[in-house]
Amino acid sequence: MCDTCGCGDPNLVPVEVHESLFAANDRVAAHNREHFRGHGVLALNLMGSPGSGKTAVLEATARARTGIRIAAVSGDLATDLDARRLEAAGIPARTITTGSACHLDAEMVHRALHHVDLDQLDVFVVENVGNLVCPAVYDLGQHANVVALSVTEGEDKPLKYPVMFRKADLVLLTKCDLAPHLGVDFDALHRALEATMPEPRWISFSARTGEGMEAWLAWLSGRRVTAAPAAAAAR
Repeated sequence: MCDTCGCGDPNLVPVEVHESLFAANDRVAAHNREHFRGHGVLALNLMGSPGSGKTAVLEATARARTGIRIAAVSGDLATDLDARRLEAAGIPARTITTGSACHLDAEMVHRALHHVDLDQLDVFVVENVGNLVCPAVYDLGQHANVVALSVTEGEDKPLKYPVMFRKADLVLLTKCDLAPHLGVDFDALHRALEATMPEPRWISFSARTGEGMEAWLAWLSGRRVTAAPAAAAAR
């Protein structure tokens, strides 16, 4: 069960407490967003199931040598394995270890920002805890939500976990190099995304072959935040 919101058992969390938790979280999220905006940094909440390829997407992006300056925090219940992978790929990264919580919240991200020089970044990625439910509910101060959905997970995942995909600005259909071996029904998958996403947008992506990388980088460039320097914004 999630230690933060009690999502495993709604009877344990009265509605008034649940709403109070979200209100506090949203205040910190707004503070985070102002930090990002003041430094002209695009903040992304990267979500998806365990093993969907979130870390691999970032590693492949670093290998593409685009000139985009990226840093990340990786949330996980235990270990710093993902952050170590990102560091090895050339992405400055820190770990947020949640213990038993199934998502990150805005305060966790805020504390991590104390160790990040936003002036040296173009994009800041929050690699959320592997989960297709809770991470979509919490605002972290991000500008956009990206969901990594592996083709190995099945075409029905958007229909089974609609909250995640309703909040998604972009879905990366990862591990597409495996599709020929799995008999993936892309038409069914696309229909599921169209049925759940308010503005359906997806990219077929393979960290192994580079498929979709050009489209992904173009999407990143299009979402880059134009913001005044922090000093000017404070006047």
